[in-house]
Amino acid sequence: MDFTGRYELVSQENFEPFMKAMGVPDDQIQKVKDVKSFTEFVQNGNHFIATATMGSNVLHNEFTVGEEAELETLTGEKFKTIVRLEGNKLIGNLNEVISINELNGDTLTSTLTLKGIVYKRVLKKV
Repeated sequence: MDFTGRYELVSQENFEPFMKAMGVPDDQIQKVKDVKSFTEFVQNGNHFIATATMGSNVLHNEFTVGEEAELETLTGEKFKTIVRLEGNKLIGNLNEVISINELNGDTLTSTLTLKGIVYKRVLKKV
C-alpha cells in the first residue's frame, strides 16, 4: 500500500471538542476551523515523510515504520513513538492520542482519539 500523495480535507467530525481536549485555546480553534487543509505523504519503503498544512500552520513529521521517532502534535508538543503499518493503516500513539491513518483507494481517513473523543478527518487525493 503506497501512501504517497497529497490529500485535501473534504469533511471532519468532532474538530472543536477534540481541539479543546488537546488544550487548544478557543480563538486558535476558530482561526483554523474552516481553513483549507492538506496532508501529504512521501513514502519510500517503510520510511515516511508526513506534512499536514492547515492554513498557515504546517506540521512536518518523519518516521520509519517499526523504529522509534520523535513526532510533533497539532499543539507543537513532541513525543517519541513507534509507528506501525498494519495493512492499509498507519498507527501511532502520541502521548494520550491514538492516531490511525487508513488509506482506501484515493481516500485517506485520519482518526485521532483522545480521552474518548474521536476526531475523524476524510481526505481525498488531489
